[in-house]
Amino acid sequence: MKFKISLVLGFVLLTGAAIAQQEGAKGLSLQECVEYALNNNQDVINAAYEKEIAQTQVGETLSRGLPQVNIDAGINYNFEPQKSLLDASTFDPNVPEGQEVEISFQQKYDGNVALSVRQLIFDGSFFVGLQASKTYKELSTKEHIKTQIDVVEAVSKAYYNVLVTQEQFELLQVNLARLDTLLNETQIMYDNGFAEKIDVSRLKVQHNNLKVQVENTEKLLTINRDLLKFQMGMPITETIALTDQLEEVVFTEPTLDSEGFNYTERIEYSQLQTNMALANLDLKNNRVQYIPTLYANFNYGYNTQTGESSQLFETNRWLNFGTAGLSLNIPVFDGFLKSNRIQKNKIQIRQIEKSFEQMENSIDLQINQAKINMANSLEQMKAQRENMDLAEEIYNVTKIKYQEGVGSNFEVVEADADYKEAQTNYYNALYDALVAKVELEKAYGTLLK
Repeated sequence: MKFKISLVLGFVLLTGAAIAQQEGAKGLSLQECVEYALNNNQDVINAAYEKEIAQTQVGETLSRGLPQVNIDAGINYNFEPQKSLLDASTFDPNVPEGQEVEISFQQKYDGNVALSVRQLIFDGSFFVGLQASKTYKELSTKEHIKTQIDVVEAVSKAYYNVLVTQEQFELLQVNLARLDTLLNETQIMYDNGFAEKIDVSRLKVQHNNLKVQVENTEKLLTINRDLLKFQMGMPITETIALTDQLEEVVFTEPTLDSEGFNYTERIEYSQLQTNMALANLDLKNNRVQYIPTLYANFNYGYNTQTGESSQLFETNRWLNFGTAGLSLNIPVFDGFLKSNRIQKNKIQIRQIEKSFEQMENSIDLQINQAKINMANSLEQMKAQRENMDLAEEIYNVTKIKYQEGVGSNFEVVEADADYKEAQTNYYNALYDALVAKVELEKAYGTLLK
């Protein structure tokens, strides 16, 4: 009776201390932790930035098809005007033929201002590039989704790790309170001549070892909480309390629609499809470069020349000019550059086609492995749970026999050690089952849904 009262009081005090320690802590479920991570994890944020960058590249490519308008203006002081050699007899018949003189047609000052407009009319690579930029944006979106899936996986495993460690810690505290009570009772029995010194010593060894284990588990719990906060993108200084309970976790295989599993449910497969689209667009781009390109040009402006700087800004000296036309570029021969690029594209496409088969086999293997791991983990967890219950029953019977004087202290110590080992094995099996659950959901592509 004394042992039961001491055990209950010890557990109440330890539980009260744990509650007091978490006062003011932010209570979070697994879903809330995942949602927080999807908004604050640095990898997810960077992937979102990549999506925005891809969007700007779409606009960058589109701008090539819009009018390109420029205004150029300038004023020059020709401190050494450019000269030409001309036959002087051309202007003066009295000068012998062949006699050259230096003549400059450039004055000391000149100025110009001009508006130029260039408009794409046809360029095959522009339209292909526009398709490619949109496909690249799609790829960056899928990269963002994959990053989210990886973060959800890491947060889920870290969350379950904290739950398991937390329950282990609480159970170790109960074990320590129970062993402390047994040690005190044995010490009293020894003081009254009903137990031997070695009985007390055995329990002290167990007590000291368990006390160290409790302290180490408490530190491990702190580390695991910090790891969870790190995976979430939460400051380590924040205080959190997990609201989910291990007994609430449901170990079920993800449900699929009537058509069964579709490989596109896996983001890696979808990314490969997008890479194939990009490879085909690259091939198309190299092929259309054999087609001529056509641009329209328009220029209009004013220029002037004068020998006096004071006349530079006189409006009547500025003469207008203008041109309008088309420019056509016809590729003729580039040393087989485009041909070699096309051959490279074809090989890349065949390479990706082979990757689809490998990806499908890899996904099938991952699903089968995850299902087997899940089944094995659940069986192991069930067996270890039964072992723990049996070890507890053996300990209780052994302790009663010892208290009634028909059992030995050594049997109690051994039963206590077996009980703690069974507890450790159970919680290890429980965590393995939780990890297998997360990996099975990831294998089916349902982790983010």
